[in-house]
Amino acid sequence: SLQWETLGRQFVEYEQVAPFLIPEEQQRRLLDFLPLFLKVWDESAGVIVFPNIQLLASEVSKLLTKEIKKNLNGKPAEEARLALEQLLQQKGETEDGHLLLKSVYLLSQTDMRTMWNIIGSGLPAALMQCLYLFFTFPLKKTSDDEKTSEDDTQTQEMLVKIMINMYREEQGVEELLAADKLQSLIIATASLWDQCSHSWKVPAGRVLRTISKAQTKNSIVYLQAVDCIKIAIQNLFKLTDTLPACDVCEAASIVLCFVKDSYPISSALLTEFENNDGYQLLLKILLRCEGLQQNGDPYLDEILDMLTCLTTCGKNELKVSGNIVHPQLPHFNFEQTRSSGMTVKNLQAFQVLQSVFQKSNDQHLCRRILGAIGTIWAWDTVNFFLLEWTLQPINQFTDIINFKPHPVQVQFFRLVESIVLDLSYVPHEILKKVQYLIKENVVPFCTLTALRCLLSMTKKDLLFSDIFRDSGLLGLLLAHLRKQAKILRKSAGTHLPGLEEGTEKELNAVMLKMVAALTVGSVRNAVVLKDYGMVPYIKIFLDEECYRSATLSILEQLSVINYEEYMSIIIGALCSSTQGELHLKLDLLKSLLRILESPKSHSAFRTCSGFNGLLSLLSDMEGALQDPPSGLWAAVGQNCILELVFYTLQGITAALHLDPVNSNFFQRNGLFEKMAEDLESLGCFWTQGERQIPLSLEKTRTFAEFLDAAFCSSEPFPMWLKNCIWILNFLDHMVKGTLHLESYFKERKPEMGEASRDDQEGPQGQEERPGNKLPISAYRLWGSPEEKWEKRDCVIVHPGAVCVMVRLLPKLYKEGHSQLSQEIQCAVVDHIQSLVKTEKSRQVMCGSGLLSTILTSCQDAFHNESHPLHLPLTRVFEKLASQAIEPNVLR
Repeated sequence: SLQWETLGRQFVEYEQVAPFLIPEEQQRRLLDFLPLFLKVWDESAGVIVFPNIQLLASEVSKLLTKEIKKNLNGKPAEEARLALEQLLQQKGETEDGHLLLKSVYLLSQTDMRTMWNIIGSGLPAALMQCLYLFFTFPLKKTSDDEKTSEDDTQTQEMLVKIMINMYREEQGVEELLAADKLQSLIIATASLWDQCSHSWKVPAGRVLRTISKAQTKNSIVYLQAVDCIKIAIQNLFKLTDTLPACDVCEAASIVLCFVKDSYPISSALLTEFENNDGYQLLLKILLRCEGLQQNGDPYLDEILDMLTCLTTCGKNELKVSGNIVHPQLPHFNFEQTRSSGMTVKNLQAFQVLQSVFQKSNDQHLCRRILGAIGTIWAWDTVNFFLLEWTLQPINQFTDIINFKPHPVQVQFFRLVESIVLDLSYVPHEILKKVQYLIKENVVPFCTLTALRCLLSMTKKDLLFSDIFRDSGLLGLLLAHLRKQAKILRKSAGTHLPGLEEGTEKELNAVMLKMVAALTVGSVRNAVVLKDYGMVPYIKIFLDEECYRSATLSILEQLSVINYEEYMSIIIGALCSSTQGELHLKLDLLKSLLRILESPKSHSAFRTCSGFNGLLSLLSDMEGALQDPPSGLWAAVGQNCILELVFYTLQGITAALHLDPVNSNFFQRNGLFEKMAEDLESLGCFWTQGERQIPLSLEKTRTFAEFLDAAFCSSEPFPMWLKNCIWILNFLDHMVKGTLHLESYFKERKPEMGEASRDDQEGPQGQEERPGNKLPISAYRLWGSPEEKWEKRDCVIVHPGAVCVMVRLLPKLYKEGHSQLSQEIQCAVVDHIQSLVKTEKSRQVMCGSGLLSTILTSCQDAFHNESHPLHLPLTRVFEKLASQAIEPNVLR
């Protein structure tokens, strides 16, 4: 503050004596003052306390203007250019020109009033003359000049920043017109680009773009009067044939800036541009840009952006009317598509974009043009209709999209897709052409991309199921799939060289997805598929995992017509699958569960031997959960095996759910006993003949506490015991009739990745407890630790499952883990006791054979009073006996 105060007094003194000094002395006093001013400025960290800053700015700017004019006066251009460079460069501490330039540079960054004083000094016109000379007349560098290049750059940057600060104001542009160098510089960029100073190209472009954005009526009249745009276009036509494309783009973008930025004020420059073949120039330039760079060029992108903006520049709204072809989506209304946004008024500008896309195969160019079209649509949805009913760009592009690079094809079909998804309009003519493209299948990748586009549309609304059936697309797809199914069947699982590789295989997969989407919710399309005799061919695709999801979806839609046929296919595939085809079995079971949600399917499941089929899956898994695993099972993760057990038991439970006929069938045919045998053979249950020696237990835990300890704590538990607990809890939910509603695998994706199916530490991204091979989400199957089953009244739906639990009870044993084995046995018995504690649950158990199972399966414990299981088993027996259940057993 003190320094500024002292400086302020010194400047006041200067002001007082200046009128009485000769100009040379006045100038010397000011130049002596400026180093002090700059020193205080540097030390004040941007905090300026100088009341007379506007007057100082005016004085300094006038002096700099005077010095520039003095160095220009009467000298040839090249000599004047050299003199200016010497004036403004920093050759020493007392260089006056550089001192003035730096002072103006700092003052131009203060406030608007100070800037106005600088502008009013005549400096805008003087600096434009400097820029013109620097740009137009490059100097040959000597070895000594190379050492000062850093100083040159700093001087250049200050000069450019001053001009930008001045010319961004309309007043600065108006002052600029006092000299004739603006139009000279614009024309120079369009004619001397290859001869000008390389180091001044970018700075000149920055300054001219700043002026362009601040154009006024007077500046436009000035440029029009001297035919600036006309001459620039003529010169650019010449440059286009000789210069590299990137240089032409850079020069042309400057001229186009003045045309585009002036339009909101006056259409004069745009009219001059159009009348002098400006659009033909742009087309010529853009077509020269093929292969310019892999990622394009910033000036090329700038030209494309400005050309896109010019499509909305026109005096009159386009008046077009088109015929809306029906059917259309229910919520489409053309009258409501009009908005207050920017509409296309300049078809000439758009025709340049359209012509470039049609004539060029350059990836960057084509993608940028497609992006521009998407932008135009986003400005106003009516633009799609204005363009398509006049120039028909998308319609015409469909004819040539086969020849474009793959990324262009992808982007094009996304644009077509957006017509439906974003505009809610069905472009029937375009879709016909897309369908023809699919039929011809000239370029498989393009066909694949087109199909994905139609698939996305089909998923939006059921209307497309009718459209694509009536258009013949469904029949076309079925014919192709029939042919591919025959090829698959002939290969009989062997690999034929070149068979269904790459894009062709993806194409089959997407065709199946398309057929699946067309049959979802459309019984009519499902009937068409069946009438084509496609069912035997569709099921061939089940063996290939990449086709399976869509194939199952198609079969599920067909089940609505004939449940027996569906069940026959799925159960047959399950029974014929090999031991190693776990993924196939899982996918089939999940599909089966979806269909079993309909009670109408239960009878078909039973008559197609569904129960025996699912139990055979368990039989085939004998020894799968041994610890350590052996044979083929050693290569399969135990998580995957448990998943298969889970879905198998889920399928059985779903088929029994609220179905007395199926429940009676399962019970009457001894299938619960068969299930128990199959579960015993999995390998995690004890199968040795030796008798267990009863131990006195040091501690006892409830079943829920056991679950907490086994799955949610760091306490080490052997894998065999965890697997046993896992299966017992499947059975517990089966007892309650809720197993088919559980969703342990809900957190996984429908088509699970390899990481979640192999022997991993649970699915990726899922939290896991230490020492637990099952993810923590598995524990959610039993609820949170706070939910204790012993405190809930449980309804027994399937009493046979209780018998299975009792039969497995003595198998919860492993040598070397006697204490832990009997502790979990006691916990399970206590839990079974809690299941039959109500009179209602005991009545449900009538005829279940539970008493017989206790007597036969738990003889040692039941008849040995010292056995830890004796008392709880006796209580269960007594509770059931009190209901006079199984009188023969009691006798």
